[in-house]
Amino acid sequence: MRPMFPLSLLAIGLALIAMTGCRREAPAPAAAPSPAASATPAADEAARPDEHSYAEPEKVRTQDVALELNVDFAKKQLAGSATYTLDWLDPRYGKLVLDTRDLTIEKVVGERADGRWADLIYTTAPADKILGSKLTIAVPERNRRIRITYHTAPTASGLQWLEPSMTEGKKTPFMFSQSQQIHARSWVPLQDTPIVRFTYTAHVTSPADTMVLMSADNDPKAVRDGDYTFKMPQKIPSYLLAIAVGDLVFKPISARAGVWAEPSMAPKAAAEFVDTERMMRTAERLYGPYRWGRYDILVLPPSFPYGGMENPRLTFATPTVITGDRSLVSLVAHELAHSWSGNLVTFATSKDAWLNEGTTSYVENRIIEDLYGRERADMESVIARNELKSEFTEENKALQSLAVKAGVLKDPDENLGSTVYTKGAWFLAFLEQRFGRANFDAFLRGYFDHFAFQSVTTQQFADYAKVNLLEKYPGKVTQDEFDAWLYQPGVPSTAPQVVSPRFEAVDAARKAWLDAGTLPDKALTSKWTTHEWVHFIEGMPETLTPEQLAALDAAYTFTGTPNGEIAQRWYPLAVRSGYTQANTAIADFLQRIGRRKLIMPTYTALAKTPQGLKLAEEIFARARPGYHPITSGSVEQVIREAKAGAAPGR
Repeated sequence: MRPMFPLSLLAIGLALIAMTGCRREAPAPAAAPSPAASATPAADEAARPDEHSYAEPEKVRTQDVALELNVDFAKKQLAGSATYTLDWLDPRYGKLVLDTRDLTIEKVVGERADGRWADLIYTTAPADKILGSKLTIAVPERNRRIRITYHTAPTASGLQWLEPSMTEGKKTPFMFSQSQQIHARSWVPLQDTPIVRFTYTAHVTSPADTMVLMSADNDPKAVRDGDYTFKMPQKIPSYLLAIAVGDLVFKPISARAGVWAEPSMAPKAAAEFVDTERMMRTAERLYGPYRWGRYDILVLPPSFPYGGMENPRLTFATPTVITGDRSLVSLVAHELAHSWSGNLVTFATSKDAWLNEGTTSYVENRIIEDLYGRERADMESVIARNELKSEFTEENKALQSLAVKAGVLKDPDENLGSTVYTKGAWFLAFLEQRFGRANFDAFLRGYFDHFAFQSVTTQQFADYAKVNLLEKYPGKVTQDEFDAWLYQPGVPSTAPQVVSPRFEAVDAARKAWLDAGTLPDKALTSKWTTHEWVHFIEGMPETLTPEQLAALDAAYTFTGTPNGEIAQRWYPLAVRSGYTQANTAIADFLQRIGRRKLIMPTYTALAKTPQGLKLAEEIFARARPGYHPITSGSVEQVIREAKAGAAPGR
């Protein structure tokens, strides 16, 4: 999963509740699935292979899931069945444990040796506020296949149901999923852990005027008739299970890549992402063949909570990166890179998240450099690393290590964005510098081949690197230097530094304006990209006078900008500086966009004052119906904590 840039300082608190599909767009807290039961005992957590799943993959593993689902927009419900093909690793074990959240289980049956299906006894435990409900099925005969009939709740944390008014076309309802990290369990009962990989098929029925897509073999020529079948022949982890339903059309980019979007958005998206095939060829040249068949991009409505999500064969992408100048297409490079780092070689647990996001961020930067030049790649690295320096504090040191200790990450959505994205990528850049690009490229390609279609831990990566880097090229990196990156907080002193001459020019222009009120020459700013404008605003003091902001607005029209990356920086500065002239545009922006990374800094800034908190509540009340549950949970937490801090005696 990928934001365009990491969280700003204003969003530090939210980063700690945490992209990343596809986040450096750090994930949000899961919406509370039900009245809280007691937390899972620590001893129970330690005994499980993945502390964020009840599953027991050392006993039995899902090999395949066959879904039969109906999409009901009126009920905001998926209903049907899931049939599991199982591999019983322990021949004496007699139960199947699955993860669920707010699912209604109607029936469980097992296929007997004679081909008939018989009822199985099952129990659903009280819901844990993070993990959901443990579903335990008694399987004394260790049936090869088990079928569960069920339906979802309208509040499923992994599904977003949109009324027609919330879409671009305003005529057809829309639904999409977001399964990462552990939200797949809210729409399919699963062994919801990346340790388990499975193939799947699906038969989905929907209203005849809607197109259904999944993270599978979507046919660009499919007839829209409300009856669709899908097949995913490669094994994937549960968080890559995805579905979307709406008024969607296809625009090709190349023979194996294209764009799905609402009709009015599709041509713009195809033009914006025209370099997708070139990105694929670059990645293949560096890291080996693309192994997933097609690579298509689904542009979702603005309520999508992240920049992108790397669902195999069908990246989910925010429309906020479609700016007309291709300045934010590194999102596509990031989600495409996940086809190697994440989808092909997957982190085993959320404690190993950097293996997905850090490696992907490194590969993304290499793709950007190859296509658009070192200068642009360096600017993106500088922005990310500056954000990391702001985000890393004494209070969050426990989450600054790439290898997170067991028990530290209570909610799998709590990973610190700058750790898993930026520090992870920085670590690989360090290895590249020390071992040389050619040697490191060969290592990374070998890593993807060696662990293809497997889920791995940080220790497995370290063991592989010891043999294929440290020992193969002695004297380049010591074990202590290597381990410092993995196990220590902060960024090691060995980290290679990047400077950007273009940012130095921006710094000089900003200083001239702050010192003497001299606005940068239009001949200079007319050539600035989104990256330079972001750097220009991020380098401003914590507050300016309303007069200063008015001068900037008059020159550059920041208020009302259609560029979400600029708005994300400008509006918090306006709030902190008391520039109330921007309030109408702020309200429109927060109501129109549901992407967490773009809106949370402004909500956080608003919540700092009584007047701002009141405005935040008013805006949220209007915006909430169009927000994804993940986004709503983030906003609710900011407002709740602001109110608690303002309470008497606090």
